[in-house]
Amino acid sequence: MPHARATHLTRRGLLAAGGALGLGAALAACGDDKGKDGDSGKAAESGKSGPWSFKDDRGTTVKLDRIPANIVAFTGVGAALHDYGIQVKGVFGPTKTTAGKADVQAGDMDISKVTILGNTWGQFNIEKYAALAPDVLITTMFDNVGTLWYVPEESKKKIAQLAPGVGLSVYDRQLTQPLRRMWELAESLGADMKAAAVTDAKKRFEDAAARLRAAAKAKPQIKVMAGSASDQLFYVSGTNLSIDLEYFKSLGVNFVEPPENAKKQGGGWYESLSWENVDKYQADIIMMDDRSSTIQPADITKATWKKLPAVKAGQVIARSPEPILSYDKCVPLLTSLAEALEKAKKVS
Repeated sequence: MPHARATHLTRRGLLAAGGALGLGAALAACGDDKGKDGDSGKAAESGKSGPWSFKDDRGTTVKLDRIPANIVAFTGVGAALHDYGIQVKGVFGPTKTTAGKADVQAGDMDISKVTILGNTWGQFNIEKYAALAPDVLITTMFDNVGTLWYVPEESKKKIAQLAPGVGLSVYDRQLTQPLRRMWELAESLGADMKAAAVTDAKKRFEDAAARLRAAAKAKPQIKVMAGSASDQLFYVSGTNLSIDLEYFKSLGVNFVEPPENAKKQGGGWYESLSWENVDKYQADIIMMDDRSSTIQPADITKATWKKLPAVKAGQVIARSPEPILSYDKCVPLLTSLAEALEKAKKVS
């Protein structure tokens, strides 16, 4: 996970204003069985009903009397479920840009039709959350201790009282594993996994993976660097821990690998470099973090950046460090890297 995760950890106190209003009454009405007796609109549509259970990647099994209807999810999770035909009621996490458009992590969701509980790290409006009468909260996990991504630490107990949580791990494993887990979750929620759009996307993903493997095999000398930009620092990610980079590496892509001791400040995820030292590593292709919390390549004005061989050669592509976990949304990630490798010239 690039720098956005670590730099935001100091902002856990920023709960959205008004989030606690009316919470006491909501919790009292909730009780311990909240979410177990809600009806499922999706189940009604698909003809499915009855008990629902799902074992998440913490080993926690959530059991409800019916398939969840009122789902609240981290934005990227909501976007993935949307691709499988499951609509969430509320989201938290990067959803809307400052220009009012859908954030890259919102995928194809119509953000005007979901309740946004928080748009930045630390924001989670508990009053709005309670008003949704949530059956379940679903998010990802970027560590091995079960921390639910974008659920504020200081309010996690109150949030947990309103609905059970489901966590899908995106930590230290290859992309195909969380993709499979999201598939299983969507299927449990009533998604039609035999629909042509779903099966076609999976086939396109497999074809794109084969293309990337072939491109990497044909260009083993091409070195790829995964970067992320802030005003003061440039971050170089290692392949270890990141689901996309671990998978791309398994397909044969030759990555720049910062040494482990250089990644200590970044929790093992990345090395931080000053812009003066941005040329520390030689790379032929640079993959840049596409999240809205980072500076995009077109907006980087640093002279040292512009002098990099890959930049001068136009061999810079986007990277999604938090991929939307549907096969449809992951196809372009594989395709763009494969295409970049196919076209790349050795410039380092």
